[in-house]
Amino acid sequence: MTISLHSDEEHFADYPVIIHNISPRFSPHAYLTMAYIGFGGAYNEDGMDIEATGPKVTVREATQDHVDFVLQSTSLSLANSLRRAMLAEVPTVCIDQVQILSNTSVLPDEFIAHRLGLIPLDSRGCEPDMLFQRECDCGGDCERCAVILELACKCEREGTMMVFARDLIIVDARPNEYVGQPVIRDPKGNGPLIAKLRRGQELRVRCTAIKGIAKEHAKWAPTAAVGFEYDPNNKLRHVDYWYEENAKDEWPVDPRNANWESEDTAADAAFDPDATPGAFFFDVEGVGTLDPDQIVQEGIKVLQNKLALVIQGLGGGSDNDNNNTNTNATNGAVGAGGATPFGAGGVQDQAYGGAGDHTSYGGYPAGGATAYGGGGATSYGTPYGAPGQNGYGY
Repeated sequence: MTISLHSDEEHFADYPVIIHNISPRFSPHAYLTMAYIGFGGAYNEDGMDIEATGPKVTVREATQDHVDFVLQSTSLSLANSLRRAMLAEVPTVCIDQVQILSNTSVLPDEFIAHRLGLIPLDSRGCEPDMLFQRECDCGGDCERCAVILELACKCEREGTMMVFARDLIIVDARPNEYVGQPVIRDPKGNGPLIAKLRRGQELRVRCTAIKGIAKEHAKWAPTAAVGFEYDPNNKLRHVDYWYEENAKDEWPVDPRNANWESEDTAADAAFDPDATPGAFFFDVEGVGTLDPDQIVQEGIKVLQNKLALVIQGLGGGSDNDNNNTNTNATNGAVGAGGATPFGAGGVQDQAYGGAGDHTSYGGYPAGGATAYGGGGATSYGTPYGAPGQNGYGY
C-alpha cells in the first residue's frame, strides 16, 4: 500500500511504506493519511482491507524539529542506508560564497564568512525547484541555482550594535517563496548573532546561497543528529559490553526501545546465531532548514535515485524511460547486440558492441581485446583462453 503525506502548501509524493501513528501529531505542518496496522492485517477507517506488506513505520513522537519513529519489516542494511542518506545526502541551501564589500569590525573577513555559512536557511522546495550550481548552464548565479542575500549595517550611535541573521535581506528572484530565508526560532526573532559593531564601524557583504549536500560540507547537513538503534537488549550479541562489575548497571538501555520488542529478544532469551534485527529505532533531530518529515522523505528519494542509477547502469533503463521510449542503447535486439553490454555484438563500434576489435568488452566468441576472450590477443593470457596459451600448460 502507499500512504500520502499532506501539508498546507503542497502534496507530497506517495511512498511504498505502511505507517501507523501513536503520536498525537506527526509535525506541526503535516498530517498523515494512514491505516492502522495489526498483526492480522490492516484496515483503514472505511474497513477496506489493505495489503500489509513492505516496510512499516510507527511514529512515536514528533515536534517541529524532531521525530522519533520505528522502522520494521526491512533489513539492517536498508535501515542504515536511510540513516546515512538523511545525514549526508539530503540537499539543503546555505551560504557558500561571501563577497566582503566593507568590514571595519574587529572580526576578520574569514571569521565573518564562516559565521554566515553556518546560518541555517529555509530549504523547503529546494529539491526539485533548485538546481545544483555545477549543473546549471547559466555560468554564474541565476534564480534557478542561487539565492542572493545582502547585509548592510553601520553603527552610528554610542554603544554596541548587534548584527543578527534577521538583517540578511534577499535581493534577487529565487526558486520559490521559502528558499534562502534565514531560519529564526528565538523568542525575540533575531536569529544567530553575526557580529557586534561599535560607533563608526560598518559591515556590508553580499552572499550567494546554493544547493548542496553534507558530503561536500557539514554546513549543508539538514540534521543535528540522527539517533539509530536496533536490538536494544543485545540479543544478537553484536556488541561485547566492557564493564567492571555489572553490565546492566553500567550500560543502561532505553526502556521504551527495550520494551518495544517481543520476549524473544529479551536479554535473557536463548541466543540464536541466525536471528536478524526486526525493529530499527530512529530519532531524527533537524536544524530548521527542513521539517523532520521532509528529511525522512528526501532520504527515501535519495535511495530511490541511487537504485535507479544502478538499474540504468546495468542496462535496465535509460534517460528516456520516463517517456516510455525504448531505444537500442538499452534494449538491443537479441543477436544484433546494439549498444547493450550483453548483446551478441553485431555493431563493431558501439561502446559495448561487436566482436571485440574496438571494444573493451568484445563479444563472444572472438574476444580479441578482452581479458577473458579467446586468449590469443589478450594481455593477460587468461586461464579461459585457447589451449596452450593460458599459462597453465593445458
